[in-house]
Amino acid sequence: MHQFEKLKIRQKAMDLTEKIYMLCIEPSNEKYNLILQLKKSATSIPSSISEGSRKYSDLEFLHFLSIANGSAYELINQLNIFERVGIAKGENTKPLINELVEISNMNFSLQKSIREKLKKISNLNT
Repeated sequence: MHQFEKLKIRQKAMDLTEKIYMLCIEPSNEKYNLILQLKKSATSIPSSISEGSRKYSDLEFLHFLSIANGSAYELINQLNIFERVGIAKGENTKPLINELVEISNMNFSLQKSIREKLKKISNLNT
């Protein structure tokens, strides 16, 4: 099992989630359904990482990392929608999208590392 509090990727996702919440607080952005979905996607990223890190096997952790990555790209899409419909400006969404891409890259690296570890274990057992 992994200690999720120590995972750098989880901390970055938590920081991003806080920024998403701050974006949604602005009075001009009270588009309830879109804001609710944005918050759900944002909180899903660190939540999936945290939950998966405490699962019994690395295979389960990989599954939850995959879910977190899907949520990251869902959130990128939602931020693009926010910009297109005029709820948020690109100057506010672009830095968040850049952070999401960074988190996604970290996620892929972590998944790759876990897969390599599993492959080594598998080779030792054959």
